[in-house]
Amino acid sequence: MSTYYAGMHGHHHHAPALEASRAGMRALWVSLGVLAVTALAQALIVASSGSVALLGDTLHNAADALTAVPLAIAFWLGRRAATRAYTYGFGRAEDLAGLVIVAVIAASAVATAWFAVDRLLQPRTMTHLPWVFAAGLIGFAGNELVARYRITVGRRIGSAALVADGLHARTDGYTSLAVVLAAAGAWAGWTWADPVVGLAITVAIGFALKDAAREIYHRLMDRVDPELVDRAEHELRTVPGVHDVSGLRLRWIGHRLHAEAGIVVDAGLTLLAAHEIAADAEHRLTHHMPRLTGATVHVDPDSRVHGAVTHR
Repeated sequence: MSTYYAGMHGHHHHAPALEASRAGMRALWVSLGVLAVTALAQALIVASSGSVALLGDTLHNAADALTAVPLAIAFWLGRRAATRAYTYGFGRAEDLAGLVIVAVIAASAVATAWFAVDRLLQPRTMTHLPWVFAAGLIGFAGNELVARYRITVGRRIGSAALVADGLHARTDGYTSLAVVLAAAGAWAGWTWADPVVGLAITVAIGFALKDAAREIYHRLMDRVDPELVDRAEHELRTVPGVHDVSGLRLRWIGHRLHAEAGIVVDAGLTLLAAHEIAADAEHRLTHHMPRLTGATVHVDPDSRVHGAVTHR
């Protein structure tokens, strides 16, 4: 269907987007503090106990804390206004930060595996077992708190990178519980328990890597939940004067959702009346779609309908 006129009207919600960025920054700094304290407490025990499982968990917790830095930079960049060179703004920095997070997870997995294999080849008795046991519990508690906070905020503001970071922290919590098993095994006299648990932690980190990488890949490939598309189409069809939806595209840019839609209206409408319908359609989308901060609506004529119809 050809378009003989196109009414386009941009609508943006800056205040909710700004509040979303602030919420993301708060989540990052709070979780950074919790994980930094957790990793420091564990590092002190690693120095005296020599546990390779605890070392792997500590490295992972430290890496997880450091991932807050690229994410914080991305949130800061995302708040900058669009320019003539970056007409969509800088929200994609958040997805690039997600790639950094995936790389950090992968690096911590390699480091943990390396130390575990080395300890299998060169066994060493673990000492200070009660402290190692306690460190595992501390690691689990700290990571689970951070995971719940990051995932909750990430889903609320639509940040795939923050959700990926939360999933990363949750896996860290389970690996911390594995340290408890390593300490129990060493207590029973099983010298192989510590490095074997270290390898098990590597596998767990691998699963976290897969989930985080899939989340970021979906964002970079502009994947959206099909339910969002269905909801947007439904909202557009409820606008008075809209006969059909000829096209709809949604994409995430960081934690902000953008839409481009084509609507079919009476071919006999004046340009002003068609533009008013387009404006109503955009208003409907931006006020009824979660985290949608920008929408552009194109108008197509319905050649099957004849005669001028006055809007409203």
